[in-house]
Amino acid sequence: MKLCVDIRKNTYYDSVALMVITKEIKKLPYVKEIIVGMGTDLNKELASNLKLSNGEIESLTPNDFFIAAYADDEEDEAAKKIINKVDELLNSKNEKEEVEDEYKPNTFNAALKHMKDANMVIISLPGKYAADEARKALKNGLNVMLFSDNVTLEDEIELKKIGRDKGLLVMGPDCGTAIINHVPLCFANVVRKGDIGIVGASGTGTQEVTVLIDKLGAGISQAIGTGGRDLKSDVGGIMMIEAFKALIEDKETKVIVLISKPPAPEVAKKILEMVASTKKPIVVDFIGGDRKSIEASGAYACISLEDAAYKAVALSKGNPVLDYCGFTESEEEIDKLVEEEAARLDKKQKYIRALYTGGTLADEAMKLLDKEGFDIYSNIPLKPELRLKNIQKSEMNTCIDLGDDDFTVGKPHPMIDPMGRVERLPEEAEDEEVAIMLMDFVIGYGSHVDPAGEMLPGIIEAKKKMESKGKYLSVVGYICGTENDPQNYKAQKEKLEDAGVIIMPSNAQAVRYCAKLMKRLTK
Repeated sequence: MKLCVDIRKNTYYDSVALMVITKEIKKLPYVKEIIVGMGTDLNKELASNLKLSNGEIESLTPNDFFIAAYADDEEDEAAKKIINKVDELLNSKNEKEEVEDEYKPNTFNAALKHMKDANMVIISLPGKYAADEARKALKNGLNVMLFSDNVTLEDEIELKKIGRDKGLLVMGPDCGTAIINHVPLCFANVVRKGDIGIVGASGTGTQEVTVLIDKLGAGISQAIGTGGRDLKSDVGGIMMIEAFKALIEDKETKVIVLISKPPAPEVAKKILEMVASTKKPIVVDFIGGDRKSIEASGAYACISLEDAAYKAVALSKGNPVLDYCGFTESEEEIDKLVEEEAARLDKKQKYIRALYTGGTLADEAMKLLDKEGFDIYSNIPLKPELRLKNIQKSEMNTCIDLGDDDFTVGKPHPMIDPMGRVERLPEEAEDEEVAIMLMDFVIGYGSHVDPAGEMLPGIIEAKKKMESKGKYLSVVGYICGTENDPQNYKAQKEKLEDAGVIIMPSNAQAVRYCAKLMKRLTK
């Protein structure tokens, strides 16, 4: 093999697009390993680890573009072919963008001049540069959605204080989901307009609640993201509080839903004091948090994200507010399905392997299974002793968040590119004690154009592996999305069901069904 390197100084391309191109080039038969990227410290470290680096690559700046690949020596024209293919993919992307939008400003100031009436900016840059652009936006009176991660805690606190003082939103850093004035931003779904407002410190948690509200026939006024660190002690819930205030004052919002993992105690106290002082009905899902303190403030506490959606819709429609912990289908139908699946599994099969692309959905799954008495190993465990020794190898009952930093360094998020899960799924089927595979399929803007189709080869291969051993693999899925999402919810569901996947109408129902089956198998 020989190392092929092509460097282009002061040439910028979007990092996600380059990750996708890297994936496509890897499919070429003569390519053994490749990185197509910008000269960031992370990409240079990856190149070094893959032995794709040299002195030129080590000296690059984040403004420089490079291709580094190993190709078979037998292919004399390999380097030229690789470079030509990369250029072809880059050009096809650029041509598509030019058709969609002829003007592409290269700087924030140029964009501001071009769109003088803009009141919000979405920032997706490496963390070390993102904070400076956010400061520029706030200085110019723009609300900020900071999609970028790796922004320092100090910068986050400073930016949110500036936003608070100016009456502007600073959603993020690491804010992936919002719906502002009925416009889905970043990872978001197409949902009805309505009178339920949401403030969420969790992207997929917010998506789950918004799509279930839509399915229940209600709609969203605003869905405001905060970023995952907002409710920690250091930040103090600055944006949760400011967004909460905005929804209290918003005439279009009748019901408010607050979503996050349990906040720091002093932050929860401040938020619940606000709850007690407002007349609007408030639904609070501090996932796995203390129900008594929430209810003492006058809010409606939740047992799942699905329950949060049901309670919000009940309040919106003036119906009784009850805990929802059942199934859309009758218990008789669910029990019948459990018996049918259990009959196809042998006595040694008893474990579940859950492979999630949505971190909050994975966290919710583990908490629901924990309540049913199951210990779940994970890369994001509920208890330290349940952390996997090797995140690449599952143990007994395991739930993996494939969107965690453990798996996404130098790679696209699995909601964008699910290839990591496609490859891992058949490996899980090597364990003859595995009975159930549980997966989420998050559709909507920002997600892969066909997550179900992308997973089908892995699902089919895993089922065949079990079948070759005289066993059966029960595959359970949940599609987080609506009928109006660009991927076509119905088509996604049909593809998965045709492959033998059991599709449930919510993440909570998918997990509860799996718990029923697991209990049946361990009788």
